[in-house]
Amino acid sequence: MKRIESSKNPQIKQWKKLHTKKEREKTGLFIIEGFHLVEEALKSDVLIQELIISEATDIPTSWSVDDISITIVTEKIMQDLSDTDTSQGVAAICEQYSTNTSGKFSRLLLIDAVQDPGNLGTMIRTADAAGIDAVVIGDGSVDVYNSKVIRSTQGSIFHIPILKGNLHETIMRVQQEGIKVYGTSLKNAIDYKETTVGDSFALIVGNEGNGVNTEFLEKTDQNLYIPIYGKSESLNVAVAAGILLYHLR
Repeated sequence: MKRIESSKNPQIKQWKKLHTKKEREKTGLFIIEGFHLVEEALKSDVLIQELIISEATDIPTSWSVDDISITIVTEKIMQDLSDTDTSQGVAAICEQYSTNTSGKFSRLLLIDAVQDPGNLGTMIRTADAAGIDAVVIGDGSVDVYNSKVIRSTQGSIFHIPILKGNLHETIMRVQQEGIKVYGTSLKNAIDYKETTVGDSFALIVGNEGNGVNTEFLEKTDQNLYIPIYGKSESLNVAVAAGILLYHLR
């Protein structure tokens, strides 16, 4: 168990850089904060490189940390490391897990260029709750290891495979496997309640402002829309994804 008392320590400076996408991509690491997220990480297969504990914080007795490197830091350093207004006194440095799309999945959520961290995190959490097999994130989306995304998942990032993939290739591959692909659109689409649901499916949701790329919508088996009964022009993408995932599921 190590102890660091200076904010100028090179290791602290290195960890703070993990709040940037550039450093996360360079190192293959990401940082998480708070008791709930760290506990979920400990229960998962993710590799924790370092557990960081404030000197004023006790490690829960239920945590199995015998084989994990631990660093004790001052409360000031912990707050400096934190991306939130008030640190809970615990953080962890984790290794990013495999991000290929070679696995066999029968229920997928495909995400096209969703840029709001809260939306992406909420959809991962919802996909987890709905029993979806995997989430595939295409180009143009916010980094899944962004701290705001991770917090919004409430730990679901450790429960469900989150894959980075080319959505053109993913659509073709799952269709070759006999899986129907549904897009979300207001044009050339049917009311989602009219669709016949099978045992497998892939649902594509898209960018907050522009929706799903038209090239993807042309490749789907069926495009769906959710009726708007009030005066709102549209639904939030995470809300729409939740409605559709539970219907298809």
